[in-house]
Amino acid sequence: MGYTNWTCPSPVVLKYYLFQATMTFGFFWPVFTIFLLNRDLSYTQIGLLGSISAGFLVVGEIPSGYVGDYIGRRRSLLLGNILLALSVLGFVVAQTFAAFALLWILWALGIAFQSGSGDAWLYDALKDRLREEEYIRVRGRGGSVNQWVSAGTMLGAGFLYSADPRLPFVAGGLLLLCGVPVLLSLPASGRHANDGDDDGDGSDDTDHSDDRFTIMEAIPVIRQKLSEPPLRSFVLYTALFFAIINAADEFIQPIATRRLSLPQSRLGPLYTAFSVVAAIASYYAGAIEDYLSTRWAVLLISALVGIFFVIPIFFPLVAFPLFFVMKSANTVMKPIASGYVNEHTESIGRATVLSAVSMMYALVRFPLKPLSGVVADIRTPLVALAVLGSLFLVCGIVFYTLESPVGSVEKGTGVSSD
Repeated sequence: MGYTNWTCPSPVVLKYYLFQATMTFGFFWPVFTIFLLNRDLSYTQIGLLGSISAGFLVVGEIPSGYVGDYIGRRRSLLLGNILLALSVLGFVVAQTFAAFALLWILWALGIAFQSGSGDAWLYDALKDRLREEEYIRVRGRGGSVNQWVSAGTMLGAGFLYSADPRLPFVAGGLLLLCGVPVLLSLPASGRHANDGDDDGDGSDDTDHSDDRFTIMEAIPVIRQKLSEPPLRSFVLYTALFFAIINAADEFIQPIATRRLSLPQSRLGPLYTAFSVVAAIASYYAGAIEDYLSTRWAVLLISALVGIFFVIPIFFPLVAFPLFFVMKSANTVMKPIASGYVNEHTESIGRATVLSAVSMMYALVRFPLKPLSGVVADIRTPLVALAVLGSLFLVCGIVFYTLESPVGSVEKGTGVSSD
């Protein structure tokens, strides 16, 4: 029987949850934008840094996903973890825009090596040992673990920042490094599952047989998967959804402190509240998808976020519930979106396709972050939020008019009506 009990997860799932606990940015995220603004960066420059990151994600996603399929997903996750830790620790010494740009590049490469490989490892690990139908439930609850740990670490963010602005990044980098021994203990999955290390002892998990997934095989797989239904419009639609949330995230701190007069010392508790609500939402991601269906979950959650983006321009205090809505919607949509892509992707090349999807997400995010930064500099962050929400709602109408992003899928079969 598959994993169905939160209180008695299998050892594989427990290790996944433990890894998710180390992958939190809670120590520094509540003060991140304030930290950058106090380093004399403008909203436009912060947006440009986000675009630099997105650009390197675009360049690095497919090669990193191919590396994950080729050398093993644990090694890809390990490399990404180390790059992320180096990036976070680099903020301790960075002072110039060029230095920050270098850290964003390291950050982007770290995310690239983890994005496709992490979801591919989990899906195949469940398929090998439990049931792949549990993917959204386990992925969502892993996100919940991450959010709960984030909530705890965020409580100390303001205190650490007040003591020394560099301390949140020291703590955050060290926590990321704690993920290294956890990753070394993970078992192999998918086609690497029987290649010399299925016991999680950290030994070689690469495939020494003759059926390696070559780069010439990867290109047509990506082209076929992303240029045809059911993934074509789905990936573009969810890419726009995640892009507006990512772009809006940098405005939370200035809106809360400068427009709504929240003291900087309250940012930690505010972000803790975000994480608690998001943790609860993520925990029930599988149940939400089961109740609404993938089609209606994607439509209703994304539409709600788009509408909430516009309201604060007329009623600024609605920005607070908006922040909660967008954080929760983000954590619910991630497992639903990756689960849908996994259901329509074969095991061989899974990490490559997932990385290609992440590349599309980065490609859409690339222009939105600096453009929204320009709007915020010229007008206000609230106006920038309204522009992002309006853009998404208009594009959403176009999507559903031309081709529904989500077809009717029979759960666990990968069969779509499209």
